[in-house]
Amino acid sequence: MADSLKALLVAAGVGSRLRPLTNSLPKCLMPINGMPLLGYWLQLLTGCGVKEIAINLHHLPELVARYISLSPYKDLVRTSMEQTLLGTGGTLLRHKHLFSEGSVLFAHADNLTLFSLRDFHERHINRPKECAVTMMTFNTQTPKECGIVKCDSRGIVKEFHEKSSQNHGTLANAAVYILEKEVVDFIEGVEKREIDFSIDVIPNFVDRIQTFHNNQYHRDIGRLPSYLNAQFEFGYFKSKF
Repeated sequence: MADSLKALLVAAGVGSRLRPLTNSLPKCLMPINGMPLLGYWLQLLTGCGVKEIAINLHHLPELVARYISLSPYKDLVRTSMEQTLLGTGGTLLRHKHLFSEGSVLFAHADNLTLFSLRDFHERHINRPKECAVTMMTFNTQTPKECGIVKCDSRGIVKEFHEKSSQNHGTLANAAVYILEKEVVDFIEGVEKREIDFSIDVIPNFVDRIQTFHNNQYHRDIGRLPSYLNAQFEFGYFKSKF
């Protein structure tokens, strides 16, 4: 079923929170148990039949491009260079062509995750008609560093709080979505040079975002302690599913 999806992975960030490691290696190539983070994403997507994957580049782009060119996924991946970062929403707008034939999986490739793409896609297909987005959620231990959501009994987002210092719970946005074209149509009307998907887009779709909860594994490896924890955790969680 997921073979009808296309995917856009945002992987252009400089990884400032992981310096000095990211001075010589982009965050999306940080190894987790011997495999680059991007490799897990490509393995997950292609393993479920996704045949067109776009990835944006900016920081140390030649290393990412070389990794892809030497990988088994090279014929399925297209890269685009951002000389100046467009923001996550701007990158999505630049890839509007991906929506010509249906839904698009849009994900921050600096997250290490395990989930069933088939279940995620099926959840999106069966979404309420008013919803244009299915957002993956997870339970976070660091809510002040995440976008926190509150949902109704159907799993529809009713509140969204991006990196708030106040207590809004621990149900967090995993920054993995399946989107419909109307989301990109909305972004076209945002009059900013750099568009942040979490700040400039998500609040405008509250009540039109369905959630899919990841109860397997999800971790942002953007900080050194989290990256180190992933080295110990991931093999265990991967073996359970």
